[in-house]
Amino acid sequence: MNFDWDEAPDLNITPLVDIMLVLMAILMVTAPVMEYQENIKLPQGSKSKSMQKIPDLTVSMDASKRIHIKGESFSIKTFADDFNLLSTKFPKETVVYIKADKSLQYDSVMFLLKVIKESGFSKVSLVTNG
Repeated sequence: MNFDWDEAPDLNITPLVDIMLVLMAILMVTAPVMEYQENIKLPQGSKSKSMQKIPDLTVSMDASKRIHIKGESFSIKTFADDFNLLSTKFPKETVVYIKADKSLQYDSVMFLLKVIKESGFSKVSLVTNG
């Protein structure tokens, strides 16, 4: 029996790689499903009051620049003073929705927004169809 010491043996690692890929796929599928459960006894909390609903206010302006709030009608010329008097009835956390006719000029709607913001309301939104 003669051995050729110059000959290099070929190692076939393909089956080893195949087995490792299958094991890795099994691990990747089962790892997210496994859940570690720790028994924790939480302390008893106090009963909280139900949250009171913050009222909302809808301010609408028609095409003739008449402003309507809760059944009352105001002129745009006196709206700043009228709204300052009316705003004392509502908390400052009130959400204010502005509905304006689409034919109005941009300045009129921005005046309305400015007066409401200056009265202390910070949650003011413009309402659109869509």
